[in-house]
Amino acid sequence: MPELPEMETYKTLLNQKIGGNTITDVFINRTKSINVEPEDFIRIVKNQKIETIERRAKYLLFHLKNGYILVLHLMLGSWMYYGKEEEKPDRTIQIQLSFGKLHLYFIGLRLGYLHLYSRDKVEQKLTELGPEPLDVNFSLDSFLDLINSRRGRIKTTLVNQKFLSGIGNRYSDEIAWHAQLLPERKMNELKGNEKVQFYNSIRIVLQEAIKYGGYMDQPLFKGDTKTGGYDNRTYVYGREDEACKSCGGSIIKEKISSRKTFYCKQCQT
Repeated sequence: MPELPEMETYKTLLNQKIGGNTITDVFINRTKSINVEPEDFIRIVKNQKIETIERRAKYLLFHLKNGYILVLHLMLGSWMYYGKEEEKPDRTIQIQLSFGKLHLYFIGLRLGYLHLYSRDKVEQKLTELGPEPLDVNFSLDSFLDLINSRRGRIKTTLVNQKFLSGIGNRYSDEIAWHAQLLPERKMNELKGNEKVQFYNSIRIVLQEAIKYGGYMDQPLFKGDTKTGGYDNRTYVYGREDEACKSCGGSIIKEKISSRKTFYCKQCQT
């Protein structure tokens, strides 16, 4: 499932490609991927300019000139492609937004969706999200206050969107490895120096993943060399039985609270 770095990469690239452009046509192939009647969706969205694209947690928010917002959550297996008709992937398209001869294709929206909301409804929908871990105002003191009463495991706490927004299964493992903490450690057991390293690791790992374009294995457009550049840079995730980049020990894969989890037992404590 795309997490904060992947959605941040999409946000940056889509703002470059379609920010300020007008949606000239809308095609809906799967009505379950939207939340209103197709006729209403098309009527409200067609001929509207996309003023900007914002990311919140794992969501993308397409702000339309008329005040409505398209809220995208890709969930598991969904992705996007932007290009000409002859360039589109040979895959079923659930939704298509057209910009003249160029189109934004939404692919694999079986669990994911593109919903249409008024501005106040969006705020209601996202109100329970935790702080953005890369926000300039999310300081070490803010983090220490946030974890002060937490007693759960590191793994399950990190993927809780009410705790911090945007971190999922993959980056929770990457962060725990970078902080040299076992993912099953309890939050209330962490010592002062471990808490500081934990905070720093969250920011370092996410910023590095954004720098290299996240892990998505499909390009956003023809010639896209940014998307997916982090995939071969992971520390532990998806690297079962491979050598740890820090100590050379073998990467272990286990399940913690039904989530597959990768870690190094030698250098994570």
